[in-house]
Amino acid sequence: MSLGIVRYNDPVLRKKGEKITVFDDGLALLADAMIEAMHEAQGIGLAAQQVGHPIQLCVVDLRVAEVDFEWILDGAKPPLELFMPMVIANPKVSAAKKAPTATAEEGCLSFPEIRGDVSRVREISVKFQDQAGLRHTLDCTGLFARCILHEVDHLNGVLFIDRMEKEVREAIEDAVKALAKETRAGRTAAT
Repeated sequence: MSLGIVRYNDPVLRKKGEKITVFDDGLALLADAMIEAMHEAQGIGLAAQQVGHPIQLCVVDLRVAEVDFEWILDGAKPPLELFMPMVIANPKVSAAKKAPTATAEEGCLSFPEIRGDVSRVREISVKFQDQAGLRHTLDCTGLFARCILHEVDHLNGVLFIDRMEKEVREAIEDAVKALAKETRAGRTAAT
């Protein structure tokens, strides 16, 4: 199953994902295809909305990133290679108590070549299910936390441009408008 990544201004990106209640072969196939699409696009995270499926599912793979983050998965610290890429269904995220925030540049596979600074909390805890429906708890910091928060935003119809300070958003506004226009033209041509 080959998946295309939808671009900004596609209405599916603003849809809040439906909770996943069936963990079957179809879901596993979708998760595998999302991982493949994420790797092909050289991303570290991808939400189901970005491939046209408004459900509570995302995938993350930080093995290629510089490890400037910490993690505890289900009470242990397994090597990244043992659990990445991760499939995350029905995530519930909470910020760590008194967690500091940090501002860093983010990009998004639905916004090719558009980047901007976003402030996010640095430490989170997330309860989620994997593709088999098994429950997990992940505590993480730094880029790992930022990546999860970015993808969970997608699952709720929130985009990284929505989190930018006004000045940052204004600096990329022309590129965002051009992308929106290109997406509209592509949808019109397809109908």
